[in-house]
Amino acid sequence: MPATVTLPPPAFAARTVAAAGSPVREILALTARPGVISFAGGLPAPELFDTEGLRAAYDAALTASGGRALQYSTTEGAPELREAVAARASARGLETGADDVLITTGSQQALALIIATLVEPGDAVLVENPTYLAALQCFGQAGARVIPVPCDERGIRPDALEEIVARERPKLLYTVPTFQNPTGRTLPAARRAAVAETAARCGLWLVEDDPYGELRFEGAEVPWLAAHPGAEDRTALLGSFSKVMAPGLRLGWLRAPAALRRAAAVAKQAADLHTSTVDQLAAAHYLRAVDLDAHIATVRTAYRERRDALLAGLGAALPAGSSWNRPEGGMFVWARLPEGHDAGALLREAIARDVAYVPGAPFHTGTPDPRTLRLSFTTHTPAEIAEGLTRLAGAFAGA
Repeated sequence: MPATVTLPPPAFAARTVAAAGSPVREILALTARPGVISFAGGLPAPELFDTEGLRAAYDAALTASGGRALQYSTTEGAPELREAVAARASARGLETGADDVLITTGSQQALALIIATLVEPGDAVLVENPTYLAALQCFGQAGARVIPVPCDERGIRPDALEEIVARERPKLLYTVPTFQNPTGRTLPAARRAAVAETAARCGLWLVEDDPYGELRFEGAEVPWLAAHPGAEDRTALLGSFSKVMAPGLRLGWLRAPAALRRAAAVAKQAADLHTSTVDQLAAAHYLRAVDLDAHIATVRTAYRERRDALLAGLGAALPAGSSWNRPEGGMFVWARLPEGHDAGALLREAIARDVAYVPGAPFHTGTPDPRTLRLSFTTHTPAEIAEGLTRLAGAFAGA
């Protein structure tokens, strides 16, 4: 018999080939071994999870309504969890009803649904520079033309936004205005008002990502961008229980104008039908039985101490002439090494000394700043942070 000729399978979709993996995830894999003190991952502290409260919530969900908890559910989400999310948003100053909310599998899915709903290949989208790395991945997979908006130490510069919107005619602006990832900075209320006004006047969707807003250690609360005049009919607000309850639940939510929310629900039907029913009902039971705000207060206290420990030791750990910010909350400190230094090149020596951080370059759109790095302070105790900074000082000693 003649030899069988085989052909390779068809190629992957171009959007998949073009999308790069996450450098943060790759660094986390390198630092997963015991003994490494990692400032790399934006991970909540596992010892602060309310394990007992969540176990009781799952027991209650399965005991009270096991058949429902293990069954398919509606795409929009369990009514009681949507009501709880709406109540918490209203308490933070943004009047919200349960029908305004779509429950998602983490806020990352909420972003993916908005992109699937709004963005076509070639569309211009605006982002802060630097910005959340996974958002850049999502926009890249969608084939968007990603345009950075110039920022300073307080975030988006409204004058620069105005000029770019007029020139590029973008479809949306993606922003993490409160305790931003990666910089930890917070956009002031006056700038938020200016962003909302520009969006309304120029015809621009706003995507406001707020995974960290409840982790404030000091300073006054700043209203959501969605709460400002001009933003009401054009803001998709993304929230998450990952940083205040537990990331393993994979529970997020989307608050958006009715037409956009309905379109996102259709996109979600194609993605996963609905978010896990048992996780939603357990979360709803938890929110009824436990004072989540009291739990968050405990988390804030611990994270404030850890932030302070990191800030106290950075001067001795980083090369002379380095600079860094002092975030009022969240999970990250953003630092810049002196001229001539490359945080990416120095990471190898740090990992060899069992300490890690994330170089800042991948968070940038366009020309990166190789001197920048992101340090997360949430995962380790103050004593561990001090030891990690000692190791970091050794890694940077010859730089």
